[in-house]
Amino acid sequence: MEYSAELPPVETLNIISTKSGTVLNSVKRRFIYLVNPVSGTSKKEAFVRLLKNISDQRNLTYEIVPTNSTGNYDFLIDKIRDEFITDIVIIGGDGTVNQVISALRHLPVRFGIIPFGSGNGLAYSAGIPKKPKEAFELILSGTAMPVDAFMVNDQFSCMLTGLGFDAQVAHDFAAKHSRGLFTYTQQSLLNYFKAHPYQFEVVLENFSFFSDAFFISVANSNQFGNNFTIAPAADLQDGLLDIVIVQKMNKAKLPFAILRQIRGNNKLQQLVEDMSNKNILYFQTPSLTIKNLKLAPLHIDGEPRETMEELKIEIIPRCFHLIRSMA
Repeated sequence: MEYSAELPPVETLNIISTKSGTVLNSVKRRFIYLVNPVSGTSKKEAFVRLLKNISDQRNLTYEIVPTNSTGNYDFLIDKIRDEFITDIVIIGGDGTVNQVISALRHLPVRFGIIPFGSGNGLAYSAGIPKKPKEAFELILSGTAMPVDAFMVNDQFSCMLTGLGFDAQVAHDFAAKHSRGLFTYTQQSLLNYFKAHPYQFEVVLENFSFFSDAFFISVANSNQFGNNFTIAPAADLQDGLLDIVIVQKMNKAKLPFAILRQIRGNNKLQQLVEDMSNKNILYFQTPSLTIKNLKLAPLHIDGEPRETMEELKIEIIPRCFHLIRSMA
């Protein structure tokens, strides 16, 4: 059976369409709550109990299903079809979000996120509250909007892919038993002192250039996570990738250059003019190829991946429907 990411008819799900998106109504909605048993903190168990209580009080139709580390959610495809599931609620972090949406994005469902990971970059970019109960309330009353994603060769990315320094942090962070902002900051500082530039060739539609860079970020959302904004102009719905290249510089200048980028002081640039005299290049494109000449480490949505010699990266416009804040 063929599936489409377009939403089912209004009469099927009792939704209310507006110019800005799709306002959801709890009547006839059917939920699967996907809970990552690993990500986040011990507070999650207490929240899942609260989630059950709220759902029962509101007479919601739901089922709680554990996530799995393999990312194989084929078993949900027939369930979604046969039981008329309308909403997939992901309780976890960016890695879990990536796996679930990658597997189910072709189906006519909405995705909601209750952030319980270490970074939660996509959730925060979408204006989803940090507090789990508030995030769930948004899922029940918010707006489902089509948002972009992108492919890195044959691998799916919801929000952010990186090569170099930040990817090495992701690799080291994943190896630690203790997770959270403190551990991430600790690994970032340790890697700062060991950081060195890698050689890349960046190929765009009309020209290519070489760069020795500490890292390259390819962003659909504006965040690394933890409200660390790397691409201030990024928009989940603009059909463009935001590219941030932190070029070779005196390492003492590196934190200040990144701070300028975070604050949005580095505007989107005319790339050709600024290549030779800017520490950080920041531009937008729907696609590009990155030749990873020195095999810099790679992460996709904060999860370490095996690096590649060449990455062909292309936006997927309006890839899936995400329940998000419109404020």
